[in-house]
Amino acid sequence: MARYIRRAWGFCALLLAALLLNAARVQVVQSRVYDANPANRRAAIARYGQPRGDILVGGEPVTGSNDTGEQLRYERAYRNGPLYAPVTGFASQLYGTTFLEHAADGVLSGTDPLLAPLPLWQDMTRRPSPAGNVVTTLNRTAQEAAYRGLAGRKGAVAAIEPATGRVLALVSSPSYDPGQLSGNGEAVTSAWERLSHDPEKPMLNRAVRQTYPPGSTFKVVTAAAALDAGVVTDLDADTDSPDPYRLPGTTTRLTNEADGCENASLRAAFEWSCNTVFAKLGVDVGARDMVAMAQAFGFNDAGVRIPFGVAPSTFDPRVDRAQLALSSIGQYNTRATPLQMAMVAAAVADGGLLHSPYLVERTTGHSGEILSGNGAHPARQVMSPPTARRLRELMAGVVQEGTGTRAAIPGALVGGKTGTAQHGVGNSGVPYAWFVSWAQADNTLEPQVAVAVVVEDASADRGEISGGGDAAPIARDVMRAVLGG
Repeated sequence: MARYIRRAWGFCALLLAALLLNAARVQVVQSRVYDANPANRRAAIARYGQPRGDILVGGEPVTGSNDTGEQLRYERAYRNGPLYAPVTGFASQLYGTTFLEHAADGVLSGTDPLLAPLPLWQDMTRRPSPAGNVVTTLNRTAQEAAYRGLAGRKGAVAAIEPATGRVLALVSSPSYDPGQLSGNGEAVTSAWERLSHDPEKPMLNRAVRQTYPPGSTFKVVTAAAALDAGVVTDLDADTDSPDPYRLPGTTTRLTNEADGCENASLRAAFEWSCNTVFAKLGVDVGARDMVAMAQAFGFNDAGVRIPFGVAPSTFDPRVDRAQLALSSIGQYNTRATPLQMAMVAAAVADGGLLHSPYLVERTTGHSGEILSGNGAHPARQVMSPPTARRLRELMAGVVQEGTGTRAAIPGALVGGKTGTAQHGVGNSGVPYAWFVSWAQADNTLEPQVAVAVVVEDASADRGEISGGGDAAPIARDVMRAVLGG
């Protein structure tokens, strides 16, 4: 072979090798860069080139997909969108995903590795697997009862199964239809602008992303701390509680809405929600034990996920004695989500054991095969079983003869705690109405549901009774739906 032919052959081989190396660099080393480039629409076209998987409630899908015939072919659709928006969130071609649509996006979009029987072949072909489905823990009738009970008023409801932590209802009001945000046209942009600037904040998930002063519902936590610490040993013994009660180190005097609170027993103080008794109890228990009990219930925990994130509820650990007194009646810096207060009621209902709440029962493939189950959910002993038993007795008394009689359900034992939460400059705002509760049907061995309700624009008079007037009937209807009544 002539020298110039060998050189030409070598040069061509070198060019071929360079071409192969460059192709490998582009397709392997820099593939993620090109995939993430906003100018590359292939990923978006592939993502919306097949129907999205469904989110199921009670075995029925509450989501769907509409075939538009356009380049981004399938848009997300929602059935009863406002009812389930705090659970599903939205899946938008313009604005991304939220809540379950975000937390389970891999399964719902078909990109989760568990959906690919041959991952290597899937990577080479870049063809998505058929999308999977997400089965929720929600109880359809409980969800509907909560939404119907709020009736468009600002507020939220969270319901939990005490023995497992399964979330049975999660409602926020006012709500919105997430289907308005699904596509990519001008109507979607207009809907986003309208919803984002609505002063009623319909896209705010008040059940898990909004914290409120819990008011007198926090007295459940204070009572648990006092009983566990031995500060109170007899539910019916008089307490050393003046009325009014001067906050330690100040000239401020704390008073009560109810009469007969001076030296009231824990039972009477709980049934009629005596601020003076519980403020002094918090001080007697001390900051260390009060903080420990609050944190055992889940306060100050920024890591709660159900599977999407939950705003942390807070109990300030750096307080003086006057601030501790106010914190112990759910004021000062104490704040809680409705989900957190449902967890408080659930721990009381389950003998002092708190199961981590969860919203996804399992995920499945396109053909129904199980990809992941709910697994083992951690639980912790918040208070001693004897303390939990006495708290159940106290909460039952509130419904039987205290401020929560409107939560009573024939054929069931119901325990509850009413509350109002003062807010605004100088506490001038209309108080938020709270009710936390649990219910046990007469023919069962343990409570089946724990509920927390908050109504922001409550119409009742100021005072503890407002929680019983506005929030308790909503909780009753949710509990009745779970019990099957």
